[in-house]
This record gives sequence, structure tokens and C-alpha cells, in this order.
Amino acid sequence: MEAEGYVSLEETKEYKCIVDQTFMREEDFYEFYNDYAYHKGFSIRKGRVRYKTGTKEVIWRRLMCSCEGYRSVKYFERMDQKRQPRALTRCGCTARLDVEWSEIIGTWYVKDFVDVHTHALAKPEHVFVLRSHRGLNDPQKVEVVELGLGGLRPFQIMDVMEASHGGPWETGFLSQDLYNFFSRYKKGKVEGSDVEFVLNHMRQMQEKDPEFFFTFSVDAQGRLKNLFWSDAQSQIDYGVFGDVVVFDSTYRVNRYNLPFVPFIGVNHHRSTVVFGCGILSDETILSYVWLLEALLEAMHQKHPKSLITDGDAAMMRAIEIVMPDADHRLCSWHIEQNMLKRFRGLKLKDFRKFIYHAMEEGEFDRLWREFRGTHNIKEDNLWMSLVDLMEHYEFCLSRIRRNEIELDARALCSIPFTKISADVLEKSATQIFTPTIFQKVSFQIKKSSNWSVTEVTLQNGCLRYEVSLQGNNKRSFHVTCTFGSSLVDARCHCRKLEREGIPCAHTFCVMKYSHIESIPPCCVYVRWTMNVKSAFPTEMRTNTHVWTEQMDRYHSLRSKGNRALFKVSRSQDETDRVMKLLDDILKEDTQEQGMEEETTFGPLPAHFSAANQPGGTKVLDPVKIVSKGAPRSNK
Repeated sequence: MEAEGYVSLEETKEYKCIVDQTFMREEDFYEFYNDYAYHKGFSIRKGRVRYKTGTKEVIWRRLMCSCEGYRSVKYFERMDQKRQPRALTRCGCTARLDVEWSEIIGTWYVKDFVDVHTHALAKPEHVFVLRSHRGLNDPQKVEVVELGLGGLRPFQIMDVMEASHGGPWETGFLSQDLYNFFSRYKKGKVEGSDVEFVLNHMRQMQEKDPEFFFTFSVDAQGRLKNLFWSDAQSQIDYGVFGDVVVFDSTYRVNRYNLPFVPFIGVNHHRSTVVFGCGILSDETILSYVWLLEALLEAMHQKHPKSLITDGDAAMMRAIEIVMPDADHRLCSWHIEQNMLKRFRGLKLKDFRKFIYHAMEEGEFDRLWREFRGTHNIKEDNLWMSLVDLMEHYEFCLSRIRRNEIELDARALCSIPFTKISADVLEKSATQIFTPTIFQKVSFQIKKSSNWSVTEVTLQNGCLRYEVSLQGNNKRSFHVTCTFGSSLVDARCHCRKLEREGIPCAHTFCVMKYSHIESIPPCCVYVRWTMNVKSAFPTEMRTNTHVWTEQMDRYHSLRSKGNRALFKVSRSQDETDRVMKLLDDILKEDTQEQGMEEETTFGPLPAHFSAANQPGGTKVLDPVKIVSKGAPRSNK
């Protein structure tokens, strides 16, 4: 075993313990080394093998870190790639375990063991994503086939399996593994509870997590009027990604038809994050004011920079009252739906330019006047009626956070693929941005080759670069740059950096012209980097399902029991022995039934918990309301 500097006594004992191991079967040393890798934080795969001369009998086997070796050069040189190559994971790691069969003692023994890795080991919360530590076991294969026969689709089966195992971290496989299994196989509600249960659950969550926030209001009759809640992880996410907040009250997911209002945003992978949720008794200005004030109270009065809504008039007025400095924007989905109802053909095409094309205020006003004249648009207030029916919203916080953890793990264990001939700016971007954002930045870097700097002038101490499309000098943009020891500021009048947080092709064109080889900090928004949450890891154990202590114990027993029972079923004698044991346990359960606490079957969604502890003054169920909704579209 090799190491840099001092080798601890624990490391020495660990090394000796491993090299002294012997095994009776190949499966035994694979399971042993994989278990070792799990606790260390790396994945393994099978390597070279030697056979007994003239036979297929294995006498020597190498198990190695999955980062061993390198991507073959031919994959970097291919010119006919039809899809984006997978991220690089192999970095020449030398960690391995060589095992050899001894004819003399009749066992496998450790021939060589190297525990030196050339890469960072995975964090404990990321290990379950690594390849050798996930996959469907035999009982799970049986269960997912049965669920498939029951009519569930793979993504639904994944949800069921996660729920039945007590969470995504205990399931043992990812949705990708499930889809792969079905691809190879090929042949083969919880209702909401009353308000008291909801509030009691909120109180229990607050006892377990002091940072869990919830607040509610009641009407004169003591009925629930409004409710808002946000857990600790949501508050952390808001602190990092709360510059832009999206919320919409057109969801109806409960028996009382109350507006369900999730506050959501976008994380550094451009995936959804949830900041909190609210339930309102109506869609009035007062209710929206209450909800926005509750959000700010939970988030320590930190105001978002921008809010995106569905355009409800009461909601817009509440934003003006509570968050007057926030930029208010309308959801493009709702705008698109209203456009489809009002416009067709060329009129629709021309109108879309106002939504999706960047332009300065003066240019917008000029083009808007031309649009109204060309298509005979009367001066009525089209902007104030942009509400439409939304698709049913299924809130699943666990899935969202599992997705973020999975993306974080992949980003930390690999770097985006770039060709050997890639631009130095593109290679620089691989070390800065998350993989999802890198793809967008990479596109802009490649696109910059179509542009060229045609003029450079000095204005007010800044250099102004005129960037034109090659072969079309009429289409140009100007990029204003400030230089110190390096580039300290760059502004393009297309405003892509301000709008999307990534540099535009015109700015990259200027960087290439100025021989800048790495993307400067002024062109990097921290929210799109892996460092944005370095001090705030995503809470692994967050789960939108609530279980009783009995159900938690049941999950642990079933997880291990399924594997044991499937193994026992291969032998009739063992099956009989275990069946007798189970019969004895069931008899004991019957004899002690009177001592057992009442069983509550689950799971139940966290925001509709079946918690049954009393919580002070009783809050009555709300009255079912008739929503404002959106105008019914003609079919």
C-alpha cells in the first residue's frame, strides 16, 4: 500500500485485514470489495481475468476502481458523432484488488491490493448514485414486473418503489436502471386529510426541525383560511437561488378546491427547486398579500429580484404592495396559450418576436406600432388577460431533490466531454459551469466562430467592439469592455448575460479577438457553478412521505427480508424451516395483539399527514370554494 507521508495505524490495520482475506467463491470477493468501495466512496468494475490452461476455469481475477484507464483516443477523433458523448469518468486510477485461486488450500486469496486513487472520493450522500452500488436485486425485479403487469408505467413504478423502500436513498437503483431493466426484459393516492391532521403534522415537523416554518390564518368561524410552509432545505435553496421566483395559483389538488400555490425556482443545473407552498381560501389581493408576507417571513425578509406569475390581477397588485422593487414578469406558457387563442399564421409568428426576441425599449415601441398597423390591432389591454388553464401539478419534493443530488454527484465525478481540438475557452468552461450550463456556454463559444470584430473604438475609457455576422455586416452587435490587469467587465447590447446569466457568442468573439484564454469572473454567474451551494449541501433525507415508527421498522425488515426470503426459496428444506419460523412469529404477534399500538398505514404526503397528536385550538375544515380559474377554451 502506498501513501503520501504518514500512514496511520488504522490504515495499516485496514490494509492487513484486506490482504489476509480468503474467499470460497468469486461472488464473495466481489461483494467484499464492492462493500469496501461503498464505504470508501468509489465504484468498482471487473478487470482482467486468467484461466486455467486449456479450460474456462478462472484462477485469477482483477477488480478495480471504475475510474481506471482512459477514454480511447478514437472517441475524441470521431467526426461522425450523432449525439453528445458521455462525460469523462476514467482518469487512470490505479486502485485495485487482485485475487487468485489456490489449489492447495482450496480458496481464493488476495494476491495484490492497491488503495491509491487519482481522483476525489464520492461524498457519503452521493455513493448511492455510483454504478456498482446500484441495480435491481431479484426481489425488486419480481416486484417491478408485477407493477408493470398492473398497468403502471416505469416512472410511476419508480415512485412506488421509492415510497415502499422508505426513500430514494434506500431503493438501491435509479430510474435509469429501471428503464434499462425493462428494455432488456421487454416481455414482461393518497387522499388529503383534514386540516387538523395537516397542522398537527406541521407541528411535528417543527419539533424535529426547528428551522421548519409554517404559518396559517383562520376566519371568524375558526375555519382554515390560508396556510404556508417551507422546510429548512427550501429556505437554503431560496437563499441561493431565490433571485427569481415563479408561482401560480391555478392548481387545485384538494377536496375543498383551494388554490395550491407552490413557490419554485431554478437551481444551478436548470432543474426545479421548491422554496415553499401555500394554500389560500380565495384569490383576493388580501390573500396574496398574506401569502407573500409569509414567504418573506420564512426567508428572513430577503426579497426576490424577479417574480414570474400567471398574470392574475389580484396577484399583480399584491406584488406591488409587498415587493414593490421586484421585477414582475408573466409566465410565457400562459402567454403562449393566449396567443394561440387569439392569433394564427403570420400574425402569431410576428407576435412571438415580442416575447422571445431581445430588443431595446425604443426598438420595442417602434416594432409594436408597426405590428398594430400591419395586423389592424386595436388598442385594448391584451396584457391584462393572460390566464389559462394549467396542467395538473403533481408536487413531489423528494424527486426534485433526488434529481439535484444525482446531478451534483455526476458533476463532481466527471467533467464534460470536449474534443482535443476544442477552443481553450470551452476547456475553461468545463472547470467552471455545471454540465447543463456548460452545454449552453459551449454552444455560444462555438457559435462565436460565425462572428468577427469589425471595429474597435475607445469610449469613456472603455473599448467598444463592433461584432458583425460574417458575410452580413448589416447584422451587428456592440460589446463594451473594461480592462484592468484583465477583463473586468463586458456588456453586449443583446443582454444575454443579464437575461440568462451566460455570455453570448458576441462576447466570446471579443475574448478570442483579445486572446483571452479563460472565462473571466465578470462573465460568470456563481448561481450556474458547482460552488454556489458548496456551503449548503442538499438535505439527503428530505422526504415528502410521512411514516409511523412502525412503518419505518417495517421498511427495514422488509428490505433485508426480501433478499433473504428469495435466497431461501431456492431450497425446499430451507423454505420449510423459514416458514415455520415465520409461523411462530405470527403466532407471537397474535398473542400480543392487544399490546400493539394502532397501525397507521402509509405513506401519506407530508402536507396531508395523518399525524394525530392534538395541537391546541381546533381549526375547522375550510368551505369548498368556486375558483376564478381561467376562461374555458372553445373546443
